[in-house]
Amino acid sequence: MAKLNGIIKLEGTLDNLTFYKGKDGYLVRTKGGVSKDRILNDPAFERTRENGSEFGSSASSGKLLRVAVRNLLNRAKDNRVTSRLTQKMTMVKNYDTVSPRGQRSVAVGIATPEGKTALKGFNFNNKALLSSVFFSNYNLDTSTGEIVFPNLNTALDIAPPSGATHVSLSSAFLNLDFATEEQAIEYSNIVNLPIQNSITSETLTPDSVPVGVGTKFFLLVIEFFQEINGVQYPLKNGSYNVLNIIEIE
Repeated sequence: MAKLNGIIKLEGTLDNLTFYKGKDGYLVRTKGGVSKDRILNDPAFERTRENGSEFGSSASSGKLLRVAVRNLLNRAKDNRVTSRLTQKMTMVKNYDTVSPRGQRSVAVGIATPEGKTALKGFNFNNKALLSSVFFSNYNLDTSTGEIVFPNLNTALDIAPPSGATHVSLSSAFLNLDFATEEQAIEYSNIVNLPIQNSITSETLTPDSVPVGVGTKFFLLVIEFFQEINGVQYPLKNGSYNVLNIIEIE
């Protein structure tokens, strides 16, 4: 792969060269590779087909989770969340130690302690990591999804982006079955607080426990606002908001 310099920017194929635009600018590479038919049918590419099948399954599982939390994802995400989540799902899939190669799945891997650990703590917005933004202790009741912040000081326990005057906390309790694709999610109340040096105790409680028998996900959302003349505006269009998987059961 080479980088294309010059006034004329090309995209497409010319003789043995393919021109395309990537994140690093306009690039060029030589044509080549193995035909699709050979990859699909040649016994020599059996491992390739197995890897492709498992990668596709992992990507589908990532999409399933993203769709399940889409209402939260609209408030906190980065532009590479899809690829980052697929990478995590591939790790989860690797903990499926019972299925044949080429058929390992997230549905089996997530049932293991190691699979849950691989996905726990995932930040949907890589620009706002929970560990870099929020420092307060909290207690999670996994039977109800309730989260209690017993001694929260927004000035000391939260690292807000410049210009933020207020912060909102909310949560969600998701039940997701990767095998059947059944899903149910319940949202908590939203607690909105000024960023100031005072101690408060706050509780987030989902409306109810989501139905189903899938994997349980507990998610925390932190959003920042700037108040102007009594009206709160989302700060930087939500680019500094946090969405994190704090626990999986």
